[in-house]
Amino acid sequence: MLAEMDVVMLSRIQFALTIMFHYLFPPLTIGLGVIIAWLEGMFLWKKEQIYMDAARFWTGIFGVNFAIGVATGIVMEFEFGTNWAMYSRFVGDVFGSALAAEGIFAFFLESGFLAILVYGHDRVSPAFHFFAACMVALGSIFSSVWITIANSWQQTPAGHEIVQMTRNGEPWFVDGQPIMRAEIVDFWAMVFNPSTMHRLIHVWLGCFIMGACLVLSISAWYLIRGKHEEFAKKSLTGGLFLCLFSCLAMFVSGHFQAKMVYEHQPAKLAAFEGHFETGPAGMSLVGIPNEETESIDMNVEVPGALSFLVHEDFNEDVIGLDKFKPEDRPPVKIPYFAYHIMIGTGVSLTGLMVLSTFWLWRGTLFDKRWVMWLFVISIVPAIAGNEAGWVATEVGRQPWIVQAPLKVDESGVRVEDESGQFIYESELGLRTNDAVSKAITSEQVLTSIIMFGAIYFLLGILWLFVLNRKIQAGPPHKDDSSKSGNDDLAEALTGHHSLTEGS
Repeated sequence: MLAEMDVVMLSRIQFALTIMFHYLFPPLTIGLGVIIAWLEGMFLWKKEQIYMDAARFWTGIFGVNFAIGVATGIVMEFEFGTNWAMYSRFVGDVFGSALAAEGIFAFFLESGFLAILVYGHDRVSPAFHFFAACMVALGSIFSSVWITIANSWQQTPAGHEIVQMTRNGEPWFVDGQPIMRAEIVDFWAMVFNPSTMHRLIHVWLGCFIMGACLVLSISAWYLIRGKHEEFAKKSLTGGLFLCLFSCLAMFVSGHFQAKMVYEHQPAKLAAFEGHFETGPAGMSLVGIPNEETESIDMNVEVPGALSFLVHEDFNEDVIGLDKFKPEDRPPVKIPYFAYHIMIGTGVSLTGLMVLSTFWLWRGTLFDKRWVMWLFVISIVPAIAGNEAGWVATEVGRQPWIVQAPLKVDESGVRVEDESGQFIYESELGLRTNDAVSKAITSEQVLTSIIMFGAIYFLLGILWLFVLNRKIQAGPPHKDDSSKSGNDDLAEALTGHHSLTEGS
């Protein structure tokens, strides 16, 4: 079946495979970075060794995720050049500045202070070690800023103009088509494009939830096994508060995110909700989109809720997919299901965190074994929600890889054609079909998918193996306080060697 697909679809599958695997790790490091800084701060405040032991343990987990995250992230930059050369030419000016800023301001900050965090326990003062932990947390958060800015620009481009590329001083054509590129004319308008801040906050909250759920999962496992209980209770409490705050804040962020998407990408929101016909709209809770009949089969919805979400009026019209030409519409099934998985996992985790906080306040949380089991598996919906959110965002943007704006008149009203459908200013965007490299074949892309699949499978096994070793070893004991950060890294490397030898 894969061999029968065209280059564009295969390239999209390849990029989805690599980025979804890569995206397991950045959210974990961002969330863990905040928790490690909190634990080191608590150690400085309370002078209790258990906080430093916990920080050392989570630093080891952080290091493993950071290493694999960096390795898997580099691959995608090569894909831009091999599979998406036309896209790279179009966005090179924009992405070049954003990714360079990430490397200079974020990656160097994070990786530089990570060395102190891992190796410096017995070499610098506790206060400076806490400072290093804060810088690592800040660097991991900052690295997400620039890549989110670049991605947000693809969704809602701003601060640029489209110019034709030249070659040897002459206008450049390929197969008779002019080669265009986006050229930055206002850097800060590009940075603060209409969706940047909404999406940054949404991404950060998702990362905090994922990192916190990893802490909850491992801590609850220790409590179920009756191991490292003092460490587990303090870690679980910190993870619970971070996850509760992030889940509650996510509802506010999601509301404003939906309004922003509706304003700038109404076709995407219509696909999220399976809203085919313009008019007052309910919010679909469950159902199966049917693109042939342009309806939702077995739909269960809250009447008027979508109208209220975007207009704060239960009866106002919401733009449906019927206002867009068929060739300008995104697919519906994948964005619909991904969006609802994201919402469903968020609501479930919020309910668990609210109830658990109540039980913690009552002093009964740690007696509820079944709740501990829910914490153990909470990392699964946390990962699913983060991944599904990105799938909904990226597939919902199709058929555009760089979204063209809708044409508006002098008063800002969207222009319609004679059939009443909106018109895109296509020359300002880039369709996905036009973004793929001209020189690659389906066979080449399929071969690379198989190779990437095999390599990432082995990387996944290695990650789980090393993670399991560190979890089984548990936090350092008081009589291990002389153990250096080098030993944490050595454990990871030993895990690698053992796996290699075992094979």
